[in-house]
Order: sequence, then structure tokens, then C-alpha cells
Amino acid sequence: MATSADDPVLTPPRSTTSDDRPVRSAVSSREEQLEAYRNIDMVSVPVIVLLFGGITVFLSAVTVGDWDYWMDWRDRRWWPLVIPAVYIIFPAVVGTFTWKKLRLPIGGTATMISFVIGAWLSRYFNFHQFAGFPMGFVSPSTFIALGMILDATLVVSRSYFFTGLVGAFIFGFIPYAVNWPVFALWHEPVSYHDTMVTVADLTGYQYIRTAIPEYVRIIEESTLRTFGEAVTPLTAVFAGFVCILNYYVWVAVGSYLSESHWMKKVI
Repeated sequence: MATSADDPVLTPPRSTTSDDRPVRSAVSSREEQLEAYRNIDMVSVPVIVLLFGGITVFLSAVTVGDWDYWMDWRDRRWWPLVIPAVYIIFPAVVGTFTWKKLRLPIGGTATMISFVIGAWLSRYFNFHQFAGFPMGFVSPSTFIALGMILDATLVVSRSYFFTGLVGAFIFGFIPYAVNWPVFALWHEPVSYHDTMVTVADLTGYQYIRTAIPEYVRIIEESTLRTFGEAVTPLTAVFAGFVCILNYYVWVAVGSYLSESHWMKKVI
């Protein structure tokens, strides 16, 4: 309804304090409301990124550990198997919550980006600055593409079953291929005392750690050599099936944690 110039201007209600002084609301206009939303996002988004990154880095430290710390320990069998099987846990749980509560397929991408940020900070300050290792030798692997594939499969299929069957399988199948541009330079052969080694192994000889990666070289000698030395493809396929099972398990956990429960009594 239109108003004339003589009508009074409507103003937001004012509250009063104990001494009858008017108190103005902190948000009384649309511009102030949008500014408040922006300020909340500027505070909450970095906190969430650091929280997700810290949780995933801690999960990696207590489960994967040395397999992803050093370039010469990222072998062709256990690294492509253990890494995706462990790293799919947090994307599955967070992705279930964001999809059920917010209908946003961002769980996998958000957790993997947060992990990569946290891993780079940890490797730079702990391994490079504090311990003196070359940054290239301890640089973290990248898994952002894996999280994006998981989320893309969920938004296209809108089904946890097909996301696990297709997205989780790809999540476990392609980690070595995605990281190959990073690994390739360290797999160049060099001659060291008349012995052919890789750049990664030679760097590992120069930087002695508390444990030697000898077991990495031992596991390269096993029965999988009978398959024409196709170690990495077979490991990738097996990792894909492991990730399917792991995804379903942790989606069930995430679904249970996403449910709302009424507290009947405090004690």
C-alpha cells in the first residue's frame, strides 16, 4: 500500500536498558545483515578449513605415516593401496552430512582441499624449516581431484550406492596416476657408484632418517612380478574395491551421526 509524504516513517523497534536508554539493534538494515553474513563467513570458513585439515593430517599421521612423508617411500604397492583406503574415511563422513543436511555435494572436495593446505603447512614448517629436508623431497601428494570425483558422482547419481560403486572405485583407482606428474621427476634413473638408482633413492641416501626405507625395496620382490611387473595397475584395482567397501561403511557412520536425537535426560 502506498504512503503519502505526511505518513510517519516506520523505524525498527528499540529496546531499553535498565536506565531507560534506547539500545539500537546491531542489524537493522539489509546492508548490515549482508555485512554480518560476510563477517561470519570470513571467520567460519578459515576455521572450518583448519579444522578439516588438522583432522585429516592427524588421521594421515596415525594411519599412513611415513608412506606419504618421503618421496622414496611412496612405492608402487602399499602407497596406492593404503592412501585411498584411509583418506576416503573423512570425505565419506563429511560428504554424508553436507548432502543430507545442506544438500551440498562438497564434502569430498572440502576435506581434500583442507588436507592439502594442512599438509603443505606441516611439511614446510616441520620438515623443511625445522628438519632441513628439501621441500620437493617431502612435498605432500595431491588428492583434490579424488574428492571432486566423489562429489561429482554424488551430485549426478544422487545415490550413495552408485557413488560408492563408481566414485569410490575411481577414488581408489587413480591416486598414483593423479600424482604421477609429481613423482615422475623423482623416478629418473641415475648412476651412483656403478649402481642404478632413482633420484628419490639417491636423495634418501643423503638424508638419513631414523628408519631406512629398505622394506619398500623388499616388497618390490614378490609374486606379483609374475603378472608382467604390472604392480601398480593391480594394486589400483584392488584399492578401488577396498574403497567401495570403506565408503559404504563410513557413509553408514556418517548417516548415523547426522541424525537428530532428543536427549531424554541429562544424567
